Parts: sequence; C-alpha cells; structure tokens
Amino acid sequence: MTAVDTLDIMLPHYGDTGLLQAAVRSVLDQTDKDWRLTVVDDGREEGVPEWFASLGDSRVRYMRNERNLGITKNFRKCVELVESTHFTMLGSDDLLLPDYVATIRAAIEAVPDAAIYQPGVEVIDEHGNPSTTLGDEVKKRLYAPKDKSRRLVLSGEPLAANLLGGNWLYFPSIAWRADAVKEISFREDLSVIQDLALIIELIRRGEKLVVEPVTAFRYRRHSGSLSSAEAVTGARFGEAVRFFNEVAVELDRHGWPKAARAARRHLSMRLHALTLLPGALRQRRTDTIRTLLGYALSSSQR
Repeated sequence: MTAVDTLDIMLPHYGDTGLLQAAVRSVLDQTDKDWRLTVVDDGREEGVPEWFASLGDSRVRYMRNERNLGITKNFRKCVELVESTHFTMLGSDDLLLPDYVATIRAAIEAVPDAAIYQPGVEVIDEHGNPSTTLGDEVKKRLYAPKDKSRRLVLSGEPLAANLLGGNWLYFPSIAWRADAVKEISFREDLSVIQDLALIIELIRRGEKLVVEPVTAFRYRRHSGSLSSAEAVTGARFGEAVRFFNEVAVELDRHGWPKAARAARRHLSMRLHALTLLPGALRQRRTDTIRTLLGYALSSSQR
C-alpha cells in the first residue's frame, strides 16, 4: 500500500473475558484483512493468554501487564506500541462491524491529512441489542452533524466549541493518525474525560476531524463500565469541572473565545448530571444527589 499503512487496532483490556473474545472475533471477521491487533491485558483472568495462543493468527499480538496500570496508563502504553501510521483504540466490550477496517481505510485515503476519523456508530446494550439513551439522543439531536449523506471534514474553533458543548464522538470507534497522538498522548491526571482532552488539543493544534457516514461500529453502553460507575457516584463530574475550567483558560489564550465559553458552560454535562438524579434518588444516595444537583445547577460563566 502507498496511501494507507496496515491499520493498528489497539485493545487495552480489563474486565469481562467473554466480551473481550467477542471484540477480538469482530476484528478477525473484517472484510479487509490488512490489520494488526495488539491486546494489552491489564487484568489477571485465568485462561486468557491460552485463548489468544490458540488463535494461531500472526496478526494478533497479546501481552499481559506485569502489574495493573489502570485505564489511562494502559491507554498510554497502547499508544507507545503503535507501529502503523493510523490506529484505533478498541474497547474490549465493543464490536467492529465487518466493514470497519475498509471504511476507515477509505476515509484515510480520501482525507489523508486529518488526525481523527469518526465512523457511523450503532449503540447497543450489555446484551448486544440496539439501545437508545437520553444522553445519546440529546447529543445526536443538538450537537452531532445533521448531514448523514456524505463524508464531512471539520476543524477549528467551531468544532472545538461544538464538542465542548456536547461530545457526540464515540472514542473507541475513532481511528487516529499515530504521529499526532504520540506527540500528545493521554493525560495521566484524567481517568474518564481523557479522550475529549486529547481531541480538543488536537483541534487546537489545527488537526481535522473526518465524519464518515457509513455505520461500521457497535458501541456498548452498560452499567458495568468505568464511566457509568463514576457517573452514578458523581465522581466523574469533579474531573469534568476541572478539565472544562482549565481548557477554557487555554482556549481564551489561544484566541478562541467561543470555544472557551462553551467549555465554561459545558451544557451537555450538566444535562447528564440531571439525568442521573432519578437513579441516585432511587438508591437514596444523599451525597450523590447533592453533588449532582450542585454540578447541574451551578451558575455557568460567560
């Protein structure tokens, strides 16, 4: 190949072995066979190394961390291990549709100077059934591009402001240009919102986002995910507030006042906090209720 190198699929794993195996099978089932899968196992589940050895596929590389690194350090390790020009950071509970690699390679060939490639995504629940959540619907209707008929190329302050208002991207489905990400990588001080931090920094540096209309990925939402667990306790919002306030200052200095205002307001995250209140009320989590209300109703800055 000349325009597009072999696609590196990086899979940082911790959790359910059955979901991991399903994710790996979705890679093996790709119509475009020019991929390389690297699994970095941050867990200790029995039988996993043996299962990978039984696959007998030279395109699949498996390694287990000597000690638990945690989600962000494992992400950073995956970035360091990328060898190709482009890569995907697949979630171990998500699924590639059979044309994912072909779809991404076509998008890269069409717009080779972009850094972020977002294919179409189908949201599923923990059982693999199509799922619609309030958060997904709000982001789709208020923030995501309305034109689904063609490939879009987005960049600059309008894109940053849009994503800081409501992040409609699906991190595990994204393909990345490796050199751009390796220069920044994931912030070690963030555990839930590190993907948005990376994306905003790439955009601030002048990189482009390609939105591909072809649905090629199945993104799983379930109560067992780290982001869901931290959301229920309200823990993720403290990290979010810190990030939004910090990036607002940086964007003001960068000369992007509209994006800075969107960061300070972070309306979509406030709405998300409100949607979690019924669950907190049902579980009678007084501290969580107070945290969510404080976050959702605090006065936004101009």
